[in-house]
Amino acid sequence: MKMYFIVFITIIISAILFLAFSSKSNNEIKIGTHAPNFELFNQDSELVSLDNYKGKNLVIYFFPKAFTPGWVKQACGFRDEYEDFSKYNIEIVGISYDTKEKQKEFSKRYNLTFPLLSDVDAKVSKQYGVDTYFFPKRVTFLINKDGVVFDVIKNISLEDYGLKIIEIFKKNKLIEDTNDK
Repeated sequence: MKMYFIVFITIIISAILFLAFSSKSNNEIKIGTHAPNFELFNQDSELVSLDNYKGKNLVIYFFPKAFTPGWVKQACGFRDEYEDFSKYNIEIVGISYDTKEKQKEFSKRYNLTFPLLSDVDAKVSKQYGVDTYFFPKRVTFLINKDGVVFDVIKNISLEDYGLKIIEIFKKNKLIEDTNDK
């Protein structure tokens, strides 16, 4: 009887993990396509649209949940490199299913300098193909000044994450390396 219980629990846990990491939509943003437009509220209850970033390089990153260890490291990595992102005129936007109140609390606690958007109904996560049953996948979209996705980062190493993204922009000749002059 004990063995059946262990097998049953293992199957239940496997199903939950499968659902947690399985995308509900078939939308997968392809490199070279225009980023889907959206409108979401940020942590300060301001409506933010992709149109706000026309003519700018942009990092849109989806994260599972505020206050989780990986998210703290990722967000603080962007915060710590924010001066370089600003210098290169690269904007950063974070999106999760968290409420704007939770986003505000998180932003305040970690002194974040960029908007966190609340996608509570998972509408934008579906558009970008990162929605799952419980939280969005941790995926980063790099978008050029024309609104075209030029890179999608799915396997994320959070060590020096911000610096790596800046290097990708340089490698794609979307920003000028001021050290080369």
